[in-house]
Amino acid sequence: MKRPSTSAVIRIFRILAVAEAFSWAALLVGMFLKWITRTTELGVEIAGPIHGAFFIGYGIAALSLWGMQRWPFRVALFAGLSAVFPFATVWFERWAGRHGYLTVKAGQDAAQPAQEPAGV
Repeated sequence: MKRPSTSAVIRIFRILAVAEAFSWAALLVGMFLKWITRTTELGVEIAGPIHGAFFIGYGIAALSLWGMQRWPFRVALFAGLSAVFPFATVWFERWAGRHGYLTVKAGQDAAQPAQEPAGV
């Protein structure tokens, strides 16, 4: 099975970082409507699962990049912690980009040959 290229995973990670932040905002609005105004639970019922999916996707992408890019442990830790605090994924994505953690290293993104299944 062919693995995705590093540049594709970086692109997915950047998209998920922003999407996770927007879903945080939607969830916070939903919680405000549910707990403060006590008008509706619909915001939490819709935004909750969406935010959960983006949260998990972001975490998987961060773990993938940790391995693919050989991030130091502290960078991977900051990536994981950024998903816990509202809007911090955007901050981490910008920081990691500025510090070279979201750039493809020379020769790393070459097309990887598909591996043949065992026993063929």
